[in-house]
Order: sequence, then C-alpha cells, then structure tokens
Amino acid sequence: MRLERRVLEREGFMQYFEKQGNALIFRQDGETVRVEPWQKDSLRVRGTLLSEIEEGSIALLDPEPVEAEIELVDELKATIKNGKIQAVLELQPWGQKLRITFLNQKGEVLLSEIANGGALCLRAHDYRALKGGAYQLKVSFDANPDEKIYGMGRYQQERMNLKGCNLELAHRNSQASIPFYVSSLGYGFLWHNAAVGEVHFGTNTTEWLARTTKQLDYWVTAGDTPAEIEEHFADAIGKVPMMPEYGLGFWQCKLRYYNQEQVLNVAREYKKRGIPLDVFVIDYYHWPRCGDYRFDEEYFPDPKAMIDELHEMGIETMVSIWPQIDWRSENYEEMKQQGLLVKSNAGVDVQMLFHGNNVFLDATNPRTRKYVWEKVKKNYADLGIRTFWLDEAEPEFSTYEYECYRYAAGPVEEIGNIYPREYSRMFYEGQKENGQEDIVNLVRCAWLGSQKYGALVWSGDIFSTYEDFRKQICAGLHMGLCGIPWWTTDIGGFHGGVTEDPDFQELLVRWFQFGTFCPVMRIHGNRGPREEIINKAGEVREGTGADNEVWSFGEKNYEILIKFIGVREKMRDYTRSLMTEAHEKGTPVMRTMFYEFPEDAACWDISDAYMFGSDILVAPIVRAKATSRTVYLPAGASWTLANTGDVYEGGKAYEIEAPIETLPIFLRDGKQGYLVGEI
Repeated sequence: MRLERRVLEREGFMQYFEKQGNALIFRQDGETVRVEPWQKDSLRVRGTLLSEIEEGSIALLDPEPVEAEIELVDELKATIKNGKIQAVLELQPWGQKLRITFLNQKGEVLLSEIANGGALCLRAHDYRALKGGAYQLKVSFDANPDEKIYGMGRYQQERMNLKGCNLELAHRNSQASIPFYVSSLGYGFLWHNAAVGEVHFGTNTTEWLARTTKQLDYWVTAGDTPAEIEEHFADAIGKVPMMPEYGLGFWQCKLRYYNQEQVLNVAREYKKRGIPLDVFVIDYYHWPRCGDYRFDEEYFPDPKAMIDELHEMGIETMVSIWPQIDWRSENYEEMKQQGLLVKSNAGVDVQMLFHGNNVFLDATNPRTRKYVWEKVKKNYADLGIRTFWLDEAEPEFSTYEYECYRYAAGPVEEIGNIYPREYSRMFYEGQKENGQEDIVNLVRCAWLGSQKYGALVWSGDIFSTYEDFRKQICAGLHMGLCGIPWWTTDIGGFHGGVTEDPDFQELLVRWFQFGTFCPVMRIHGNRGPREEIINKAGEVREGTGADNEVWSFGEKNYEILIKFIGVREKMRDYTRSLMTEAHEKGTPVMRTMFYEFPEDAACWDISDAYMFGSDILVAPIVRAKATSRTVYLPAGASWTLANTGDVYEGGKAYEIEAPIETLPIFLRDGKQGYLVGEI
C-alpha cells in the first residue's frame, strides 16, 4: 500500500496524521504539529495552537533538499526518517495528547517528549494563552539521568556537564544564551526560539520555557560523533568567515587609552622592543557622548594620522562602539524622531544609567542599522579602521527587566535574544557593502547565527580571580559547541587587578599562557590604581586604568609574556589551519577533550583542560601558587610534553611540573613538534 494521505472507510475514524509533501503533519484539538527534514540527519518540529504554522526561520538556514521516509503506521502512529534520525509520533489514548520520540539509526532512543502520565493528563506541549494571541510555552522531555549535556552558550559557572543545571534563556553582561546542546547520547538539540525563558536539565525531565511566543519550534540532529553533530549544526545555522591574518597574533588593550598620544606611545614602544603586535584596541569613551559615533577631538585631534601611523607599523586599529544613545548625544533627537531606538513600554525612557541617561539603538530595525553604519563609516571606516569592538551587545539594560522593552522586531520577552546577532549584522553588512572582505569584530554577546557576521565573542566583564579564570575555560568550550568558534577573554580578567600586586601578576601570567592557546590572544582589563580624567570644560570623563602592557608587570614576568607571544607567532600556520576548519566545517578551534576522543569516557568529565585544535592538549595552571597539576592524557594517542620532549602513554593521569614560566602543553603523537623546547 502506498503510504500517502490515508483514508479509511471505517465509520468514525479520525485522521490525526497526514503526509504533506516532505513533511508529516499532526492535528488534534486545535494543535497542529509539523515535522520535516532540515539538513542531513536532522528534523525540525514546529507546532501551533488555533493558528497556522508560521513559515520562515529565526536562525535556521533554508535546508538542502532531503527526501524523508514517512510512514502512516495506523490512525494513532506515524514515523518520519531522515538518514540517521527517526521521529515516532504517537497519539496517546488517555487525553489524546501527542508524544514524539527520536531514535538513531540503530533504533536507540535519543530523546523523547514526556508521556501524558495516564490520569495525570500531562502535556508535552503546554500552551498558556496570553493577551494579544501569544502564549507562554513549556515543552517537556524525558530525562536520562546518565546523559551528559554540553553547550548552551556562556554561563558563568565552573562546570562542563550541564545535567542538573537551571539556565536563564536571556543575555546579560558576561552571559550569552545560545540554546543548543550536544548530548553524550549522540544527538544535538536546538531550541529554535528567541524568547526570554528558562531551561531545566533535571534528572527526571528536561523543560524548556518561553515566556512569550507564537509557536513551538525545535530542531534535533543525530551523529555518530560530537564532530559529526557539530558539522550538522554548522550546516543548519551557518559558519564563520575566514579569520583575517591579523586575528592570529597578539592584541593589546586596556581600559582605557584615553588620548591619541597614549595610543601612539604604547604602539611605538612595542615596535621599538620588536614585540609582534597585530591589533591595538581603543576602548570606550573616546567619543564625546554615547551615540555620537566619532572621536572626541579634545583627546584625538588627528585620528587619521594616528591610524595611518599604526598601519605603517603593521598594526590594525580596533575601536569600541556602544549601542547606548545618551539623551545629550548629537544624534539622540533624530534617532528618537525616526523611531530608531529601543522603546520602553511605560515610564521614563531611560534604559541604562552610565555617565548620563541612555537608551539603546534598535539593532533589529533595518533603518537603524543603515543610519548607524553611515555614521560609523564616515567617522571611523573612512579613516582606515577595519575592525570594531561591539561592546554592551546584550544589550546591558540596567535592571534586565525584559518585559519593560520593545524592539522593532517585537517585544523583548518574545524576540529579545536576537539583539546581539543583529548588532553584529549591522557592522558586518556595512563593512561588506564598503568592499571589505576580511571581517572580524569583537562582541560581548552572541546568539544563533552571530558567527555568520564575523563575531569574535569575548567573555564579558569578569573578575581577576582564579575562580573566574577557571570559569572561562568552561565558557569557551561551551561556546565552541554552540557554533561560535571565535572566542576570547580579557587576559588577566577585567575587574579587580592591580598592576603592581605580585599575586595579580602571577594570575596574569597564568592567564596569558592560557590566552596563547585561545582562538584570539588579547590582553585587557580595568587595572588599578585608576586615574581620573577631567576635560577642558571641567567635566569628569571616564577614567583610565593603570598600565597593562607586557612590560608593566616586572622584568621576570615580561620575559615570560614575550616568550608566549613568540609561541603564538610560531603557531601562526597551525592556528590559520584551525581557522580554515572553522570556516569550512564549523569546527571549534578550542575543543572539549571528548570532541577529539569521544570513546574515552574520562574525557567527558574534564573541565580544566582542552584541545587547541586536534594536535595540542592544553592544561592551564588554574590555582594560586600552583607549580604542578594533574593532567589526564586521552587513550588512543601518545603525548609529547612540549617543554621537555618527554613522551607519555595515553589513557592515564600524570602529575606534571609547571613552574611559573611554563604550563603543561602536550603534542598529540608528536605533531607540531616545532613547539618542543619553546614553551
């Protein structure tokens, strides 16, 4: 029998399932669910209540054509298969509620929505009506207590396995919510929804909650290895461009180089000392008011000459851009009149208090993106600046009361998580239109698809502590699994470091060693003691921190830091090859141990060591005063300790000596042997 739309003649038969082209459709009691193939070995599930399913996509790319195998088994059951994944849809007799179960090609259960629980009358899809036609939506799945979960973006916690975690689906300074995870059971799951909400990875159930939404939408992919799952995910949401050559070396930054003379003096000193420097970063408040989008002529009287001199030294100039618009900005009234700003739903329209009353530009509005880029082009890009620091990208509402604000794209509670992606998009599309090809912009937050727009994400305003240092290792690894291969931190942390404090100097050296083996190596921080800045008009301006250059922390430490800049330079060909993999396949640059060694069970529990590409195992020193640490070396390879050349057998843990001038770096099967003796 051909399994098309089935019509049975039995009196009273209800047709719950039907095949519609390449999709399987379910209808019952006002709910419509559509399951269809969406890229290789992957299925997309959408559902609505009392309305038609919306077309389009908030993050998923249009899929390559794939022919699904659909079977209408009987009136209560149907299946749809796409390569290595199959969904079984069943109508449960008690309460007549749908349950979807996902299987791999071996018939093993990957993931299953909850059953109705008989007399409990539970619902896997729980729609709660809100005013205006939207819903609060909760979607529940059975939880396997032995499952391990990784990804979900950047949360400030010192853990890799997210099983048992409760996570907010919203952005904050130092938090980027990217709702995709990789499971140890062999699948990847994407909550394809930009609403503010929550996820609870319980041991009995997994529950996803969107505070305000119009439909259910999630995506599941299957793969035999984490690498295969990641490549499917990258095909579904897009890949990074190729990292420019200036992204491979060392970047100098601090809060803040407040005038043109400071910038040039520091850059000239790097040149004089022969220290390679790829990018010099000019931080915030180089402008008069937030929203002016230009240099303050009092402190930067000839920015074109400054940029030209930096270029002559072979150094790219990066400038900070904020999305805040001060009420006193020269552009505020026009942007307000033109409707280019985020709108407060009630009360006084102040969205952030910082050096005055500020509101945010609306990056979801195409007209805003055009308006702001034209200002940026005129006052920065036309001077020769090719890379931008997109700070405050969450955006950083002073109170994070998301229900108070609305974007052109919709209420923040319903659509808010797209903001950082659209902020990156504004610059990327402007740079492209300006004829630029090699694009990378530093940004504090990201969402699904940010990588397509040249987003290099850093970990936000973290503290200068070993605890925060350890958290960043986890954060970078999770971000790599979420399709964001370009990632970095403020080397040394942002808050609390005092340049002349020996304890801080030790932390900075250890962080600097770690930063050498991050996708991008960038030093930054708000170093103490700070200096107050007052302009000619007598106004207090944003202050400047203490020195933060590699020669600022004592001669002994200086020798260590420049050694590791040299190591970074020696790795340039290798790092470029990792960036090529990221561009072509979506592969993380900084990888969890299990990514490379999924068959080694011990690798799924390691949170303080990782792979830099496939060949280099990095084990940072992450405890104060430590001069050694235990390192587990994965089975299936031999490992060469880079600073001694000693060879170790895999599948065992070793105590490795690491005085302050070095850290444990192991080379897989002797590859990248040029590093032996350099570290």
